[in-house]
Amino acid sequence: MAEITALMVRDLREKTGAGMMDCKKALVEADGNIEAAVDWLRKKGLAAAAKKSGRVAAEGLIGVASGPQVAGMVEVNAETDFVARNELFQNFVSEVAGIVLVVGDDVEQIKAYTFPGTGHSVQEELTRLIATIGENMSIRRAKRLTVPSGVVATYTHSAVKPGLGKIGVLAALEAPSEIEALETLGRQIGMHVAAARPEALDVSVVDPSALEREKAVLTEQARASGKPDAIIEKMVEGRVRKYYEEVVLLEQVWVHDGESRVKSVVQKAGAKLTGFARFQLGEGIEKQTGDFAAEVAAAAGTV
Repeated sequence: MAEITALMVRDLREKTGAGMMDCKKALVEADGNIEAAVDWLRKKGLAAAAKKSGRVAAEGLIGVASGPQVAGMVEVNAETDFVARNELFQNFVSEVAGIVLVVGDDVEQIKAYTFPGTGHSVQEELTRLIATIGENMSIRRAKRLTVPSGVVATYTHSAVKPGLGKIGVLAALEAPSEIEALETLGRQIGMHVAAARPEALDVSVVDPSALEREKAVLTEQARASGKPDAIIEKMVEGRVRKYYEEVVLLEQVWVHDGESRVKSVVQKAGAKLTGFARFQLGEGIEKQTGDFAAEVAAAAGTV
C-alpha cells in the first residue's frame, strides 16, 4: 500500500475541487496514483473533469513577435512579479521573442544565439541581467508558427506593453493572401483561445489515451443510471461529442457570438486554421506551499 501524504491530498484537492476526506479516500482506493484517484472521484460524481494546470507559481512575462507569415512566442520566468515591471527585463523578453522568429523554438539554440547589439549570447545576456536585477531567471519555452501564405496572428492578454503579457497566443491562418480582415480574425481567434483553453486543433489530433480515459469515465457514469447497454452507448457518444466541443478548438463555440463553431467562422472567411499555441505564464509550475500542506494534514488527521 502506497503512503498517502498531505501533499498528495492537497494536489488532488486542487485538481478536482473535491472534499479533503474524499480525496484521501480516493488516493487510498487508487493506491496513491493521482490520475486514477481523479477518475475514482469523477466516477463517484465528486469531482469535475481533471484539470492539469495546477496553481500558477512562476512570475515573469510571455513575449510575442511577428513577421510576414511567421510569429514567435517565448516564456521567460523570474522569481517575483516585480521583475515583470522592470524595463530591462521587458526589453530582454521582447528581444528574445524576436529571436524566436529567426532561430525557431529550440530553447538551447535560442540561448546560444547572439543577443542583438552585443558580442555575446542570449544566455550570457540573461546571466548579466540576473546579476543586475538580483533575481534568478530562465527561458522556459518558446514556439514558432509559420504559413506559406496568410498570417500568423498574435494576441497577448493582461499586457504590460505591446507584445508582452501574462498569456500569449499564436494563430496560424492560411489563405491566398495576407489581408487586414485575416489579421483581425486571427486576433479574434487568439482572444478565443486565451479564454477557452483548447487542447487540440481538431478531432484527429486529440490525445488517444486522454480520449479513452474520458470514455471510461463517461461509461461508468452512464452505467450508474441503470439504463440498457444500447442506451448507454448512445449516451457515451453524445458525451464524447460534448467532450470534443470542450477541448477541440475547431469544434468549440465561438466566444464572440456564443453560437457559431470556430470552424464555421474560419471557413466563412475563406481561410484555414492550421495551428495555434497558447502560453500562460507559469502554468504547470507550483510554488512550495508547506504551510498549506500542514493545514491539510492537520484537518485530515493522520494521512
